Amino acid sequence: MEERSERLLLSDEQGKGVEEAEEEGLRQRIWKENKKLWIVAGPAIFSRFVTFGVSFITQAFIGHVGRVELAAYALVFTVLTRFANGLLLGMASALETLCGQSFGAKEYRMLGIYLQRSWVILLCCTILLLPIYVFTAPILRFLGQAEDIAAMAGTISLWIIPIIFSFVFSCTFQMYLQSQSKNLIISFLAAFSLGLHIILSWLTVFKLSMGVSGAMISMILAMWIPIFGQFAFVLGGGCPDTWKGFSTSAFSDLWPVIKLSLSSGAMLCLELWYNTILVLLTGHMKNAEVEIDALAICLNINGLEMMISLGFLAAAGVRVANELGAGSAKAAKFSIIVVVATSFSIGLVLFCVFMLVRGRVTYLFTDNIEVVREVDLLSPLLSFSILLNSIQPVLSGVAIGAGWQSVVAYVNITCYYAIGIPVGVLLGYLIGFQVKGIWIGMLLGTFAQTVVLIIITLRTDWDNQVVLAKARVKKWTVGTSEENDESALS
Repeated sequence: MEERSERLLLSDEQGKGVEEAEEEGLRQRIWKENKKLWIVAGPAIFSRFVTFGVSFITQAFIGHVGRVELAAYALVFTVLTRFANGLLLGMASALETLCGQSFGAKEYRMLGIYLQRSWVILLCCTILLLPIYVFTAPILRFLGQAEDIAAMAGTISLWIIPIIFSFVFSCTFQMYLQSQSKNLIISFLAAFSLGLHIILSWLTVFKLSMGVSGAMISMILAMWIPIFGQFAFVLGGGCPDTWKGFSTSAFSDLWPVIKLSLSSGAMLCLELWYNTILVLLTGHMKNAEVEIDALAICLNINGLEMMISLGFLAAAGVRVANELGAGSAKAAKFSIIVVVATSFSIGLVLFCVFMLVRGRVTYLFTDNIEVVREVDLLSPLLSFSILLNSIQPVLSGVAIGAGWQSVVAYVNITCYYAIGIPVGVLLGYLIGFQVKGIWIGMLLGTFAQTVVLIIITLRTDWDNQVVLAKARVKKWTVGTSEENDESALS
């Protein structure tokens, strides 16, 4: 009896030991995955905040030049620049899929070729966008915009052209470097350019009285200086395994990359246009000025929080692509769980904060009591938007890592434009909920998209995704001997 008790006790101790070992092993796995996650997410979040800061500082300095100049800049930046940035960033996310999976598969030399192919495709796309910026003034006049604002917007849009071309390289370098977890250099360069932008804007606008021209020159330099630094880093040996010099292979096999890039661009643009339509619909409400001011404050807060979410989107895309390329379905699924849980935890904290703060945050922007009250009423919707933003972009990042951009584009069309906008118009105009009704409709569209992406992710055969990733990498890999010949261009 005594012997049996000892055996049972020993068995229990062994069982506890196994459980403790498994628990410790799980903690170590989570810790390691989080380190890999934050190596990508941290610099990505910081650099996005800095980019947001550059445009915000430019707007602040132009606001000191004049009201017409400020209105023109806001119009050009909110509609035209955001559209171009969204399109090019979306198209560049195809590079995240290709570079991430190739890096995981240890086909390192293909990353440099994919980078150059993306330059070719995005430069062609940017050239096609140029007429919009050249003819901004007559387009705005045709749409009924005031003459003084249309004329100034036409001038500012010409200054924007070099900035649009900078997106070609900033977006692609970002995808190329973060797929190798080497995007810390982007943060350093972004921080330097932001500080320089503040000094140059103050000098050109206030000391040299150059007005809008001075602010835009400073912004152009702030956008291009990091790109020169990234060129120097990559060409100077910062990525010896993945950059083997310029290659004529960049001009071959472009069609598959073009298709993936267009799907990626459509996926992201459909999301950006969704928010733009929200603002446009609000402009037709009763008491539109107060409604738009309140909505603008909420969207600015939401936009700042989105910088965090987009950082996790980048991290999710890189981690999933790397693990699929490496042939590990189990590791890919584990990385998805960790990144979603981490992002959701941050979103939940921010949700609680804004539910408690509510309209009081408005005093950071204005003292108008009507606007404060309206923001207070919109705060629950803002809080739920922040909570959804902590999940939805991460799942979009998973889709980018796996190469599902075309699938997500169809999901976006259905959820946003067949559900979100019609429901928003119904609640806002026909039922009379005003801006709250439009936002509720938009939230329903985002919620529907999030649910669909969760279902797709849960039902995916990740072992099959590994096979597809390997097939993609193998199909688009350039032969070694051919590559050696072509690299002579370097």
